[in-house]
Amino acid sequence: MPCLLAILALGFPRLVIVLLVVFSTYMDRAYQTLLWPILGFLFMPFTTLAYALAINSNGGVSGLYLVIVILAVLLDLGSYGHTHRTAYRKR
Repeated sequence: MPCLLAILALGFPRLVIVLLVVFSTYMDRAYQTLLWPILGFLFMPFTTLAYALAINSNGGVSGLYLVIVILAVLLDLGSYGHTHRTAYRKR
């Protein structure tokens, strides 16, 4: 089941966040309040999932988990850049 969620997260990160919130305590253990997962769901879903992975697996963001979080931030920012470029070309 975790492998299926990992593969699903690459294409549909927001769906995986909803599934983790509804069916497990994975996000609750990573975030103390509900504000950050909601903002992450709206603006940076890959980073939200990567941070939850780092906190649940390592207890903090360091080492390899820091690299994973940085790559997630770049992936989120890249997806926004791609969306803006596509909208610009349609005009």
